[in-house]
Amino acid sequence: MRVAALTVRNRPALVAGLLGVVLVAWIVAVGRMRGMDAGPGTDLGAFSWFIGIWVTMMTAMMLPSAMPTVLFFSRLRRAGSSAVFVLGYLLSWTAYGVAAYAAYRGLRSAAPSAVAWDDRGPWVAGGALAAAGVYQLTPLKTACLRHCRSPFHFLLGSRPGALGALWAGFEHGGYCVGCCLGLMLALFALGVMSLFWMALVGAAILVEKALPGGELLARPLAVALVALGIWVAASPTSVPALTQPGQMPMQPQMGTGR
Repeated sequence: MRVAALTVRNRPALVAGLLGVVLVAWIVAVGRMRGMDAGPGTDLGAFSWFIGIWVTMMTAMMLPSAMPTVLFFSRLRRAGSSAVFVLGYLLSWTAYGVAAYAAYRGLRSAAPSAVAWDDRGPWVAGGALAAAGVYQLTPLKTACLRHCRSPFHFLLGSRPGALGALWAGFEHGGYCVGCCLGLMLALFALGVMSLFWMALVGAAILVEKALPGGELLARPLAVALVALGIWVAASPTSVPALTQPGQMPMQPQMGTGR
């Protein structure tokens, strides 16, 4: 964290630029997603629409926690390479979004009744939240979180040039995907188009990855996610801020899912 503080002081223009990108991403996300929350199992719409909003969401949610790494990387390379690093980072999260979309469509096609909210939907959503909590305690989560909090040795060994910067960003993004896999599963379970849950999950990720002592949050989050999963499965209508599927009509700009 001391190195990160030094890079913040030495790179004010880059810090301002990154914060500007994050602010624009949040403004776009709020504009596009307002009124779109349909709760657990929210339809993801057409692929092109989903990927566009997904990249915007990841920029808004993930870039703040990745800023110390981007700033440190900019000290190792010329200034322009930090933009390539961020591009690689977002490509990694885009790949995750593509996989999530494919899994969603596959599940809806293979077992549509299994995820119907008036059938077993609350149990599926609750089970996903409990699984997200269990993941918080796995060695993979711990290793990826350790990397995300201290990636400096990894960056020092990255390859030179633009391709090296792109690959370093993509690899670092892969570790971040591993670190946040459970929390992203929770976001899908609660309503991926919910601005409230998006902000809450984004805040948890920022604390875990970037703030002093943030790694200590992993275990309390695990307990909270399991407890929330039981609550959603047992009494979903009593969960605050959880939209009940069918209550919120979907807006036409989502497109048509295939």
